[in-house]
Amino acid sequence: MTFVAACAQIAPRKAETAANLDRIAEVTLEASAAGADLVLFPETATSGYFLEGGVYESAISSATLAQELESRMQGLPKPIDIALGFYELEGASLYNAAAYLEIGAEARIRQVYRKFFLPTYGVFDEERFVSRGRELGVFETRFGRMALLICEDVWHSILPTLAAVAGASVLLVPSASPARGFGSSHPDNLDRYERLLKCVAEEHGVFCVNCQLCGFEGGKGFTGGSMMIDPMGQTMVQAPIVEEHIIYCTIDLDLVPLARAQTPLLSDLESAWGDIARIAQSNRLAASG
Repeated sequence: MTFVAACAQIAPRKAETAANLDRIAEVTLEASAAGADLVLFPETATSGYFLEGGVYESAISSATLAQELESRMQGLPKPIDIALGFYELEGASLYNAAAYLEIGAEARIRQVYRKFFLPTYGVFDEERFVSRGRELGVFETRFGRMALLICEDVWHSILPTLAAVAGASVLLVPSASPARGFGSSHPDNLDRYERLLKCVAEEHGVFCVNCQLCGFEGGKGFTGGSMMIDPMGQTMVQAPIVEEHIIYCTIDLDLVPLARAQTPLLSDLESAWGDIARIAQSNRLAASG
């Protein structure tokens, strides 16, 4: 199976949820007209990232997100899937979340994933303002089994590994990464993203689709440089840094079994999974004892 994926690298207006939803709908219609079947937007695309104590005012429920997008996208020429990051209000809790929606005559939520690893170093202080997720974001789509990971989640190799073992062929990674380290043409953190995603893709035989926030918030600039990596660990396409941009690429899922046959590391991992789980449990008990 093949489908066309797009990464919509945008610079949202800080805390202006309605205006950002208008922009997301506008860009989705543009991508659909260009042939995209799936559009990935960045982390916190509905509000901007550095809201701190203002998260509550910009947070919305997943049901509201679906309703707002549905109302804005009545002119779609064909059904399209959207994955995007947003601050989620669920009951009395706030989350840095990502939703996967199928948009047609109505908007259907396929998955809501809540960021598992909340960074609290350098310029980051997420855990002060949102709760962390506790579930793996692997789910079925009309294109096959996928997983959502948000930014920091992919810097911890355990979550991409768990997603691959759970059957994901495509990892969708919305990110908001402030630029840091300027020793080359790309910020150091963006270069590291590319190294991380290539290693994940090559080790597990998965596509990695990463959409980065761009623009400036409070003097901090986000990198841009969104990218798509194939299951052999090769960069298929990458967006320019800093500026808004949409990149497109055809995802050929037949490459997944081919990559895994050539480098059967995932098969080796699956065969040893029982022992790995036993060792992890033993270590947890030893640490707690």
